[in-house]
Amino acid sequence: MTELQKSYAQSLIQYATLLGAVNAVVFDIKDIVFDPRTIIKCMFGCSDWGKGLTCPSANPQMKMEDYEKIFKKYSFGIVVQANDKKTNQDISFELERKAFQDGYYFAFSLSDCAVCKQCAGFEGKDCNNKKKARPAFHSVGIDVFKTVHRLGLPLYTLKENDDRPQNWYAAVFIE
Repeated sequence: MTELQKSYAQSLIQYATLLGAVNAVVFDIKDIVFDPRTIIKCMFGCSDWGKGLTCPSANPQMKMEDYEKIFKKYSFGIVVQANDKKTNQDISFELERKAFQDGYYFAFSLSDCAVCKQCAGFEGKDCNNKKKARPAFHSVGIDVFKTVHRLGLPLYTLKENDDRPQNWYAAVFIE
């Protein structure tokens, strides 16, 4: 990563914190762990599978290796941690928007979509917010656990009656 990229990433981290992120850290693309097994966790365990318009099932012509090829074209980015799904998406989308406006026109965020209270796909309709809807970090073949642990961030599986805060992660890819 160049010094200019490092400096820019630091400004985005400060901005993410101002917006309410619990944590925000820079990543180099080599820090992102791709694993196609993530798709089986989506297929068997996620209520959005086959319905949610940002889930891989809505775009079956794209394969996990296609997503990996796309995201490995990026140089760096920011991982954002929040304790609320909607906050996490709002912050990551705002970072994407800012990076785009600052000339990083391929900036793209991955966050578990929380734009609508219920995805229109559950009713067989088209997306109501195509400009803001984004796929989840894990749904494109990224092992979120290994990736965030590699970056020194906390992530653990929650058990029943677990009173620890839930961690939501998003990634903003920048090039």
